Amino acid sequence: QAQLVESGGDLVQPGGSLRLSCTVSGVSLDHWAIGWFRQAPGTSREGVAYISKDGLEVQYKSAVKGRFAISRDSAENAVYLQMNRLRTDDTGVYYCALRTSYTGDTFFYFDYEYWGQGTQVTVSS
Repeated sequence: QAQLVESGGDLVQPGGSLRLSCTVSGVSLDHWAIGWFRQAPGTSREGVAYISKDGLEVQYKSAVKGRFAISRDSAENAVYLQMNRLRTDDTGVYYCALRTSYTGDTFFYFDYEYWGQGTQVTVSS
């Protein structure tokens, strides 16, 4: 059974940067795609970034394109989310999730069976 642990969340000023990590145990990431999601208070969880199991396909929510970058490290069995030029509306709890089915679009919530506990990102001056 897969276990995912996020880290790297913090309080940062607008315009700053953060790097989130998603460390996976129990399965090899070489066989699974990963998505990053976020949830702000009072809103539904939304997909932010996605990387395929071979790392050749990446997708981003339009609001983060050009600012966020997702990557993966097979040796570390981890996925990273580099977030630059952060804005106040990037605030939320960020989750990584392992995609186990392909029934919907890239960020279809129910295609992701395993989730981490989340890490808080707060962008504020």
